[in-house]
Amino acid sequence: MSAETQPAEQPLSSEDLASVDAWWRAANYLAVGQIYLMDNALLKRPIQEEDVKPRLLGHWGTSPGQNFLYAHLNHQIITRDLDMIYLSGPGHGGPSLVAAGWLEGTYSQVYSHVGTDERGVNALFRQFSFPGGIPSHVAPETPGSIHEGGELGYVLSHAYGAAFDNPGLVVAAVIGDGEAETGPLATAWHSNKFLNPQVDGTVLPILHLNGYKIANPTVLDRIPREELEALMVGYGHKPYFFEGGFDDEEPAQFHQRFAALLSEVLDEISRIRTEAADGILTGRPRWPMIVFRTPKGWTGPEEVDGLPVEGTWRSHQVPMAAVRGNAEYTRLLEEWMRSYRPEELFDEDGRIAEQISRNNPVGTRRMSANPHANGGMLTRDLDLPDWREYAVDVPSPGGASAEATRVMGTWVADVIDRNRETFRVFGPDETHSNRLGAAVEKGGKTWVAEVVDTDVDLSATGRVMEVLSEHQCQGWLEGYLLTGRHGILNSYEAFVHIVDSMFNQHAKWLDATHDIPWRVPVPSLNYLLSSHVWRQDHNGFSHQDPGFLDVVMNKTADVIRIYLPPDANTLLSTYDHCLRSKNYVNVVVAGKQPGPQWLSAEEAALHCARGIGIWDWAGSEVAGEKPDVVLGCAGDVPTLEAIAAAKLLREHLPELRVRLVNVVDLLRLQDEREHPHGLSHRDFDALFTTDRPVIFAFHGYPALVHKLTYRRTNHANLHVRGFKEEGTTTTPFDMLMMNDLDRYRLVADVIDRVPGLAERAAGLRQQMLDRREQARAYTREHGEDIPDVAAWVFNDDDNTQGSGAPGSDTGGDNA
Repeated sequence: MSAETQPAEQPLSSEDLASVDAWWRAANYLAVGQIYLMDNALLKRPIQEEDVKPRLLGHWGTSPGQNFLYAHLNHQIITRDLDMIYLSGPGHGGPSLVAAGWLEGTYSQVYSHVGTDERGVNALFRQFSFPGGIPSHVAPETPGSIHEGGELGYVLSHAYGAAFDNPGLVVAAVIGDGEAETGPLATAWHSNKFLNPQVDGTVLPILHLNGYKIANPTVLDRIPREELEALMVGYGHKPYFFEGGFDDEEPAQFHQRFAALLSEVLDEISRIRTEAADGILTGRPRWPMIVFRTPKGWTGPEEVDGLPVEGTWRSHQVPMAAVRGNAEYTRLLEEWMRSYRPEELFDEDGRIAEQISRNNPVGTRRMSANPHANGGMLTRDLDLPDWREYAVDVPSPGGASAEATRVMGTWVADVIDRNRETFRVFGPDETHSNRLGAAVEKGGKTWVAEVVDTDVDLSATGRVMEVLSEHQCQGWLEGYLLTGRHGILNSYEAFVHIVDSMFNQHAKWLDATHDIPWRVPVPSLNYLLSSHVWRQDHNGFSHQDPGFLDVVMNKTADVIRIYLPPDANTLLSTYDHCLRSKNYVNVVVAGKQPGPQWLSAEEAALHCARGIGIWDWAGSEVAGEKPDVVLGCAGDVPTLEAIAAAKLLREHLPELRVRLVNVVDLLRLQDEREHPHGLSHRDFDALFTTDRPVIFAFHGYPALVHKLTYRRTNHANLHVRGFKEEGTTTTPFDMLMMNDLDRYRLVADVIDRVPGLAERAAGLRQQMLDRREQARAYTREHGEDIPDVAAWVFNDDDNTQGSGAPGSDTGGDNA
């Protein structure tokens, strides 16, 4: 059903009405001033050319509607003592939220140079979209924000992420009607099927229906109301409709109408939560939402140059461009700003009137100062079980086999069990497939929709969240992290690309917060990418893409970390580190198929602390002598092939001195001046030499390793094998051969690149290439890999060293 309130009595007292309206007018005045002025903020004299910014940037169209909502939400916070945050979805609505933070006093508390007087208002105006100032959107610099709103589509998923495990929190999620056209937002409406009113907070979606995007009408504004109502009902909501500002209705009337509607909505939310707490509620609640329809650019200029502006797409950004030097535009701007009656809003010193202050909540009840919007203030470190207790017993290198992510799953299950209010696992219907089934069994899968007898592991209090939308999983997790909790996003490697842009935005947010002292670090965004490129033999080419690593590498070194653990114990050690970290994006790639295990728990801890090291037992170096060739490797399958190639070389060319270097932390390859985990040139040269051939077996696209190492002394001798966009549905080893990453090709590469070896080992080279052909023919005949590969184990009876990876000192702990 729908509801539209037409109250018999006035919900706002005359004093409250005056306060809410004054607050709204003040916020509108401040929004306009931020876009246009750099001086004369209180209009104590007529606007002069030098008062106007030379470059006019910002978005006015959404601002008055958002200011109206904020003013009324403030009143309800005061009246009901609500714990509420405000997420702004409609584009670059920065002027509104900056104005709100300043009116509430929070802005001046965190930025002392922007005071609460006339000088402060001038500073507030000048800094907006100005060199050395602040962005035009709801950026990390904006107090009270966890959602940037620059890239559209994610406000609702962020809101639900913030609400999960926050039972006292109300998240007002303002959704632009342009934003509502995006795929992620359209799917996000289904988040209400995952919200448990007994343990989670409340999300109040407010669809801001103002009719236009940058240059076009919006779909939801141009469909019949009954169709929009049916859509919202179909999503599982109870829609409340409000329309204001389109006729000659006095402000007092539409304020009273909206106050009544909002009060009814909050009463409905309170009823749902009370019935849930009392055990009366049965089934999934139909949460209320608001369709808020007002003109685009409400209260702004009706016409400019004879063309309509208010209520049209022309008010989306700056209604009047190039005001400097244009007397008519200057007159319109001054008339516009004076329409808010600033003499009633500010005293002679520029401080806000008492009437406005009455509509400001106090302390942390201010939405701009709510600690949930600065989640690091609320973060509690996870209670992590000792990962060593879950480690695989590895009596010698290759002496055990395990599925790395399945082993990790048993540890994650107990992480869930110890942290049931602060940790969740997110994934697009792939958690079991990625071998984290133990986490599902221990934590259950969140589900508040209908359950039938054949369903398994579904629970209203589940800790694993699955929906077949990478956007929602990422958005939920971001909202969860930014409000101070912890989590993991597991995904098939190839399809994490779906959230490339979301990753970009989150990484930029974290990077920006490094320069904002009042922003407290939040738990890191942790990816686990499995079902990766080298073990997608049944799904084929569509599922074969390791390129997310290249996307990640484009972000600043202060934020990103990339790990390629070669076995289960290094994966456990790596993820223990990731879940303890803050303000990073940690990308971990690990296979789910059975594979040889190389390091004991103690050796894995040491190797991961270094991030890179020599595995003496895998090579054939002679103490005190330089190697003839270095085999580098990063990733579980490339490591296996490099070790197998080293063993072949030891068998057939025992005089050849081979060094094997394994890389867990990919950023160790970079120069220390480029990344805090990077090796010095001295340490890099010690590992990879200054003049010997280096054959590097890499999990991803070869160009990435070259990008990381192009400044190194020995880069000219570096030859990288990796994925080169050759794939299909075939056997694992055939997939490697298609991309020239197999052990036989690596041996041939060594023969080709070690000086003098090509002539002496031509027969061995031919043998290696023949074995590739034989292996391929075998797959075509039998449908599986040759026994020499499928049943291969590392068993070096001549190697009397321990199973460790002592390596060389490469600069200590990389944490």
